Amino acid sequence: MANSDQCAEQKDSEKLGNIDKLLSELQQTWHKTIPVSGFMGIIPVAYSDKEFLTTAPLEPNINLHQTMFAGSIYTLMTLTGWGMVWLQQSLAGLRGDIVLADAKIRYLAPIETAPVAKVTWPDVDMSVLSKGRRLKVRLEVKLYCGDTCCATFEGLYISQPKGE
Repeated sequence: MANSDQCAEQKDSEKLGNIDKLLSELQQTWHKTIPVSGFMGIIPVAYSDKEFLTTAPLEPNINLHQTMFAGSIYTLMTLTGWGMVWLQQSLAGLRGDIVLADAKIRYLAPIETAPVAKVTWPDVDMSVLSKGRRLKVRLEVKLYCGDTCCATFEGLYISQPKGE
């Protein structure tokens, strides 16, 4: 039993290392291809059990009311959903060009501290990409300040298969 426990711990450790590499690669991708994400300080925080978390500091995203600018909130939530699709594709060994096709946002409360955006991956058939078809996924992103949900975002993401 000890050997199987050690094997499971090693696999978990390897998986975590792979996730850390993917999160780092995702941040580099954002900052290189979407420069505003670097200015805003958007960073992927964690991924586990199909839940992805991101954050951004309040300081570069502040408005005249000393709360987070609505455009920054929208961008953070858009990239959280986009990042989740990117992570799922990467974990499945698939490639696709991801775009946000449609979205709506609700601002529920002012954001006065660094928020955390959370998204959970639904049950989606990713194999369509490998069959040369577009992947469509609707994601709900929630933005929290502590325990308070300050904004909700629903986005329809489409990933077009990418050739090798």
